[in-house]
Amino acid sequence: MNFDKDTPKSAIERFVRETVYRQLNLDVPRQALGPNPLVVNVSARHVHLTQEAVETLFGKGYKLTVHKDLYQEGQFAAKESVTLIGPRSRIISNLRILGPCRSDNQVELALTDARALGFDVPIRNSGDLKGTPGCMLMGPAGFCELDHGVIRAARHVHMSPADAEFYGVKDKDFMNLKVYGDNPVVFEKLLCRVSKELRLEVHIDTDEGNACDLGPDSLCELVNCP
Repeated sequence: MNFDKDTPKSAIERFVRETVYRQLNLDVPRQALGPNPLVVNVSARHVHLTQEAVETLFGKGYKLTVHKDLYQEGQFAAKESVTLIGPRSRIISNLRILGPCRSDNQVELALTDARALGFDVPIRNSGDLKGTPGCMLMGPAGFCELDHGVIRAARHVHMSPADAEFYGVKDKDFMNLKVYGDNPVVFEKLLCRVSKELRLEVHIDTDEGNACDLGPDSLCELVNCP
């Protein structure tokens, strides 16, 4: 198939996705026909901080610096990291900070991380922090004691209104994710977060990613809940 300079990028990407599936002798999944390609990323342990916490840990007036832009526009992994001190006085060093700053502090751990540190943490959606445990964070300029904010982040999918329309869902609905391969898995109840600023992306944690051997070439499919 030939494309001219006026062919929309979305049409080219759709053609490429269809071709790849057919060359692998696989049925073309419904999502390959959607407006945007599905990206599934493993969200490793990290922390979101308020500007006040950043200044406590790094010094008055300190601003986070960008190390790497993330898939969602405006989000980034900062060059800065902190040390997390858990209830058993065990630590995680070089805990990456994600920016920009938020209105509340939030530490996101996988279950393996939490158990090693001695935490009993709930599975929560981002921002739902009431009743969650706290921790101590250490930076080069000081300590920051959090009285709440440590969670295991619930698996979720970011999507634009066009993606939501294609899949037939709305904000706060749930979907399932099928991961194919040698160790196939179905992850249930991914929370849908729909906004015009969002790109189609699933977030699972490191334990979940390891459970299905998720890699850059893994075939994944979003399906509606029964």
